Amino acid sequence: MIYLAQVQKKGFLGKTGLRLLACQKSGEIWALVSETDPIVTTEANAFGEGILVLADITTGGQIRTINEATEWAIKLVQQYLTKGLTPEFLQDQADEIEQWRQSLTLQSQELSRRALELEARRDQLQALEEKLKKEQHRLEILAQKLEVSAEDSSDKNEEIEEKIEVDKIEDL
Repeated sequence: MIYLAQVQKKGFLGKTGLRLLACQKSGEIWALVSETDPIVTTEANAFGEGILVLADITTGGQIRTINEATEWAIKLVQQYLTKGLTPEFLQDQADEIEQWRQSLTLQSQELSRRALELEARRDQLQALEEKLKKEQHRLEILAQKLEVSAEDSSDKNEEIEEKIEVDKIEDL
């Protein structure tokens, strides 16, 4: 893993160590390193006290390579700081993105709620439609019964009228 470190020389014996400042997570993403004891190494003897270096260090603490970080720092300044990408600007952008994310989450929740309401209304409409179909079928059956009843009643009325006619003729 690549670390940004500062060279430190200690004591009369001139032991040289690296104070780790940040580590590269991926690509252009770096994370600050919590305060740790410096890594003592002879590879850092070639660099002066306080110099920033980029060190490739294994998970076991072995140093693969150490390079001065001057060019890297200049490139960083050219890429970001000259374009107004200050930490404050980046924080403002991160805050704005977080607000957008929260807004989109709320909108998504509202859309989900509305979708559920529409689904419930659709279910209600389907239930009402079924109820209306059943009612319509029941009314059609009643209409048919009334029609049959009316025909039967009409036939009975004719029979009654015929009987009355026959009774009148017999009375004469």
